[in-house]
Amino acid sequence: MADQLYLSLWFPNFRLAALPETLVSVLRQFSLISNDKRVAAASASPLGFTESPTYQRIYVNDDRSEDTAESTIENAVAEATEQMHDDMAYEFEMKWQLWSPLIEDTPEGLDTVWKQVPSTVRFLGFGPEFDDSSFDQNGHIRVDFGLDTPWVLEDAALDEAAALHIQKNVEMLLAFTLLVEKHCGISSRLLWTESGEPLAQKLIDRLQRVN
Repeated sequence: MADQLYLSLWFPNFRLAALPETLVSVLRQFSLISNDKRVAAASASPLGFTESPTYQRIYVNDDRSEDTAESTIENAVAEATEQMHDDMAYEFEMKWQLWSPLIEDTPEGLDTVWKQVPSTVRFLGFGPEFDDSSFDQNGHIRVDFGLDTPWVLEDAALDEAAALHIQKNVEMLLAFTLLVEKHCGISSRLLWTESGEPLAQKLIDRLQRVN
């Protein structure tokens, strides 16, 4: 069963004033893996996860846009965090390309073709009073990778090609995590799933079934 995958990050002696700079640092590490320094969307929400955003912006980063300077990491974070409050959470979306099996019509018939497809990653920076100070559990910054499907592919036939592309996706995930650990001054980190089942164990169990 697909499971939400998160990376929680904690920082020593963390203060709200440091949140914009810290978010920029984490997003920069992600851009090194995704090869894209642009933010797709940004928002700021008060009080808790059920509240509507008080700030929201979606950036156009394709051929329709003449200038994408406003969607760079530094500019997007500065604009979204212009009004800093203890009870706010600040969210940024970026994209990376993960390997996925696609069914395509070939001269030989329907066939599985592996291609890199865009996948959204959400970065949330929490004020100390947001959601009853839930950053104790969520992290000062939480990275939401979405469903763990690209790293497990439970519904796909697992042959050697699938195992190879799962490995490539895992390498991207690990590379980002290691960059954050090396360059962002964190005090601790936790890669976790919503169900509580360790991703590493799911990968081991899955890859042992390669036929």
